[in-house]
Amino acid sequence: MSSQDFYDRRAGVLLHPTSLPSGILDRDVERWLKLLSGSGFSVWQVLPLGEPQGGLSPYQCISAFAMNPALLPDFPPLDKTVPGYIEFCTRNHEWLYDYTLFKVLKQMFDDAPWFEWPDEWKYRQPHAMQRAFDEFKDYVAELSWEQFQLYNRWRRIKQEANENGIRLFGDIPLFVAHDSVDVWAHPEQFLLDEKGMMTVVAGVPPDYYSATGQRWGNPHYNWGVMRQENYAWWLSRINHHLQEFDLLRIDHFRGLESAWMIDAACETAIDGHWERMPGDELLRRINQDAGHLPIVAEDLGIITPEVTALRKKHELPGMSVLQFGFDEHDDNPHKLQNIKQDSVVYTGTHDNDTTKGWYQGLDKDGKNYILQTLNIPHMDQHPEQDDERTADLVVDRLIDNAMNSQASLCIIPMQDCLHLGSVARMNIPGTIDRNWQWSFKWEQIHDDFAADMRLRIETANRLINKHG
Repeated sequence: MSSQDFYDRRAGVLLHPTSLPSGILDRDVERWLKLLSGSGFSVWQVLPLGEPQGGLSPYQCISAFAMNPALLPDFPPLDKTVPGYIEFCTRNHEWLYDYTLFKVLKQMFDDAPWFEWPDEWKYRQPHAMQRAFDEFKDYVAELSWEQFQLYNRWRRIKQEANENGIRLFGDIPLFVAHDSVDVWAHPEQFLLDEKGMMTVVAGVPPDYYSATGQRWGNPHYNWGVMRQENYAWWLSRINHHLQEFDLLRIDHFRGLESAWMIDAACETAIDGHWERMPGDELLRRINQDAGHLPIVAEDLGIITPEVTALRKKHELPGMSVLQFGFDEHDDNPHKLQNIKQDSVVYTGTHDNDTTKGWYQGLDKDGKNYILQTLNIPHMDQHPEQDDERTADLVVDRLIDNAMNSQASLCIIPMQDCLHLGSVARMNIPGTIDRNWQWSFKWEQIHDDFAADMRLRIETANRLINKHG
């Protein structure tokens, strides 16, 4: 997506593929794309497509390059004569070789993290690597074939989406997991000790989501080494994802300007400090390499003037979340009147409660403030029934406000499109249980869904997808 395309006032939906009824990239995808185009939407935003590390979080993956095999429906047996397979393996050898061996060794060592493997594999001694490759060459081939099938499936999805007037909007976590291919294969690019253990970990200080901050536990980059290597790993990562998407969101963009450094021995994120990062230099290098920056900056949380200046210098749109716009501060950037053109506006994100659940979870004063701000009348005749109806009105009003905002791109989570409550929440930051599991059902799509959404998009003077 070019910068000009971005400012065409588009509308889209946030839905991870695991939230499709089947939870995989099967025929549901084609049906989903038809629903989007028929509803006038022209953007489909997803969460990261990588293979989750242990749990289900797509923000903690074992590889910054490989796709999640769990997304793949049945595929044919390995056939090395299939056109494109050898080319795929050759073109992606730099990450694919490490990924397949990482998976092999994970199996050999009962899923232990790489920094607990015997030294010869932990430190990637050539004779040990070759021995593992030779002993498990059939498994290596199967893993490569699996990634090839995923690549082909997503390539077809992107082609069909683009042919139907839909741009694909991807997501890149700023940091990678400690127990990942990337850190094992390139330990010198991360702040580790001689045993491969983290000296500092990433996170954020106390904020809206947590009084003790969030200790993510990801390793920090050794930016000095990355600079010496001309940011080659980052360039490969961005180029790889630009083959899969038209637009990319960099999660925790503020970490490119300054990152929260937490001593690895600390159990919470409270005792950390901000440290400057070479984001300006990195973004200039990406722009030189890719020829453009089809990137959205996730700039939520504690945002300083320096972070905003970095975003604006590189002409990157930021994010606005309407649920964050209800306070007494007139300069709140999430208030409707403060949302600028260089922004992607959301009712809520995957880290928020659904809009209906958010409203219903407020106390009486909070609800009254929302209703007063949105100019929605109170309904007190039948409290339980009225609260449900009122919550639906709040959802509708926020969707319309997002659509009619100045933001060039408007993204509505599918949960809000369906008026679903907290049971459909995707993630609660700082918690582990019951996240990343929600999926919709086709019968939840009412008959007027497409016509209703097209009318909202058209009324807001946003680009209507003519392919539907």
